[in-house]
Amino acid sequence: MILSPAPHWDTALVLTGGGARAAYQVGVLRALAHILPHGISNPFPIVCGTSAGAINAAAVAAGAADFHRAVRRLQLVWRNFRAQQVYRSDPIGIAATGARWLLEPALRGLGRKAPVALLDNTPLTKLLEERLDLHEIGHVISSKVLRAIAISASSYSTGESISFYQGNEVLSGWRRARRVGLRVEIGIEHLLASSALPFIFPPIRIRREYFGDGSMRQMAPLSPALHLGAKRVFVISVGRGVTGAQERVRTNSYPSLAQIAGHAMNSIFLDGLEIDIERLERINRTLRLMPQESRDPDLFQLREVEVLVMRPSQDLGALAVQYARELPIAVRTLMSIIGGMRRGGGTLLSYLLFESGYCRALIEVGYKDTMARREEVSKFFDVKQRGTG
Repeated sequence: MILSPAPHWDTALVLTGGGARAAYQVGVLRALAHILPHGISNPFPIVCGTSAGAINAAAVAAGAADFHRAVRRLQLVWRNFRAQQVYRSDPIGIAATGARWLLEPALRGLGRKAPVALLDNTPLTKLLEERLDLHEIGHVISSKVLRAIAISASSYSTGESISFYQGNEVLSGWRRARRVGLRVEIGIEHLLASSALPFIFPPIRIRREYFGDGSMRQMAPLSPALHLGAKRVFVISVGRGVTGAQERVRTNSYPSLAQIAGHAMNSIFLDGLEIDIERLERINRTLRLMPQESRDPDLFQLREVEVLVMRPSQDLGALAVQYARELPIAVRTLMSIIGGMRRGGGTLLSYLLFESGYCRALIEVGYKDTMARREEVSKFFDVKQRGTG
């Protein structure tokens, strides 16, 4: 059977944030590599990523000359992940950061630098330097395999969502309410800034400003892709979609610090995307009701955008609890103190559980979810059977 995709210069991949949950994205990409024909260079000429999704996005963009190979390399990293590759998980490292948090009032009173992060993520810098060749991004853009990549981070100075983008020369930056697009050469510092989970990892300085996780203040996660020219968007979320009213559950126990932190993480990573997708679908429905001849391109700037969203079929927080014992003992101890090992703490745990068992489980969930929607995915990419003869 010979397969052929349609032209896709206006198709974007959007990878959301979510810490260790980003392993789910790798499972979806793995399924895409099975669905799409071998030999294809890159089904996503526009790649946008935020937080941990920014790291996956950079890997896809840098490997755009061979999509299947890029996905295999991503799998190799995520299937063998250990927490110690992302943050210091040894007893000394955990004790040092934990003590600084406990002594914060005293340190401030003495004029000492106060702690800004619960965990030390310096190992992540080494991992990215070893595994990613970001210079390849410029090469694939020059060869017209890639149109653009955008990495989003949040400025602690201005509160704006900054999309650092690298792309072909015809693209221009943008400025909207709380949203800015800046042309740069993507580097490790942009990935670290985008994935600097608030309170968990330290802010990253780029030029004169400090930046944190790109999901903060990101009211329109699809915006960078649209500014870069996307008319078709494939989104991989790491949270389950919510429809209808939620059942009220009675509880008598006070929420733990981990439960509150997990709730905050969900608000940062998931809510903005759901609202943006709902807004986009509403615009699409409105445009379909308008006669084509009435859409003057000089006056009417809205356009219909096809979007396909992949979401986990399982609760990734509940799944994380099954693999909690994989964490190094020092991290387990810290999580126990703040309630992360108890019922309700699984959400925070799911963002920090960079261990192979959990990551492999997420990859499998992502793969199965996508293969279960194979017909829908094939239609989105216009993969058709030419014939066998």
